[in-house]
Amino acid sequence: MTSVRILAGLAFAFAPAWALAADSVKIAFIGGLSGTFALQGEEQLKVFNAAADSVNARGGVLGGRQIEIVAFDNKANPQDALIVLKQAMDRDIRYVASTISSVVHALSDALAKHNARNPDRPVLLFNFNALDPALTESRCSFWHFRFEPHTDMQVNALTDSMAKQKGLHRVYLLNQDYAYGQSVAAAARQMLVAKRPDIQIVGDDLIPLGKVKDFSPYVAKIRASGADAVLTGNWGNDLSLLIKASNEAGLKAAYYTLFGAFFGTPAAIGSAGADRVKTVWSWHINAADPEWEKRLLQYGAKYRAVSDAAYIPPFRVIEMLAAAIDSAQSSDPLKVARALEGMRYAGPTGDSWMRAEDHQMVAPLYVMSFVKVGQPGVRHDAEGTGFGWRTDALIPAKDTVP
Repeated sequence: MTSVRILAGLAFAFAPAWALAADSVKIAFIGGLSGTFALQGEEQLKVFNAAADSVNARGGVLGGRQIEIVAFDNKANPQDALIVLKQAMDRDIRYVASTISSVVHALSDALAKHNARNPDRPVLLFNFNALDPALTESRCSFWHFRFEPHTDMQVNALTDSMAKQKGLHRVYLLNQDYAYGQSVAAAARQMLVAKRPDIQIVGDDLIPLGKVKDFSPYVAKIRASGADAVLTGNWGNDLSLLIKASNEAGLKAAYYTLFGAFFGTPAAIGSAGADRVKTVWSWHINAADPEWEKRLLQYGAKYRAVSDAAYIPPFRVIEMLAAAIDSAQSSDPLKVARALEGMRYAGPTGDSWMRAEDHQMVAPLYVMSFVKVGQPGVRHDAEGTGFGWRTDALIPAKDTVP
């Protein structure tokens, strides 16, 4: 990454000055707004708009310029992501926000090439929830910033919690077959063995992303294995349908997830998930202070969110971008990138920072349980279920450093 920084700096020194359109600073939201994962993409977009509202209500950036979110549908696949990326760049949009590890890998590679060829018109990539560690490790790029703790950081927190469960002896791993899911499986196996050598890994399956419609055969395998718990990085329909099939089959195994709180999942698991679905997550409304609680409910109502707006990655992206633009006194992506490096962000979750050496966000993590509303610390339910998230453990940012 150092050589990329040097080349980028030299390119900037000899490049003509340019600026974004004076009316607004535009961010291309490239997400799955149709197809299998449309619900998740639409809800993420709503929170990005809410985060932009928050900054714009304070006066925007550079003395009055507004933040504008421009949505592009990539159908949650890399090929379409590259098509809409070109459309965004053709519209002179210099900031891109996206997720899903396979998509972000493709975008990161494409932008590294574009920026090398067009040093006077660089584009910056904000990864708000693509968790494959390689994106900030072996395939690290100067033009890529990740605003969420990656897989290894999250699995470490989740397996710490699992290791404390004395009655847990047999674990089944079930994950999606792409970069992120593979990284979850590898990290889970390594960490569980290290922390609890007595725990048996009794299954380790990878499924095609978004393709499985009937999870009953997998549930039958989990039951036959005698697993006490399932550890899964599945998200969207791949998690909702898995837990639904488990409920229908009467499987009593606990679920340890990375995306149990993701849009659409609480409604799918409902009462059958109470007290047996746990997740690692970056924040939730029941952990919010009164001011943020009010804002989340207002934004949720304004954008008709499926639950509330307590999805912190978009707020990190927009608020840190605004701070970087004002700090650099410029909306030029190279200057903004340098301002982001090492930037600290308190936000509602506590002290966080963007590591300069790899552009990886270091932030607190919550381990949570899905329980009935009314229990201590559970004021709000999730997605109208009557059940909400309770904090079991809060891991401060300093304890998540990879």
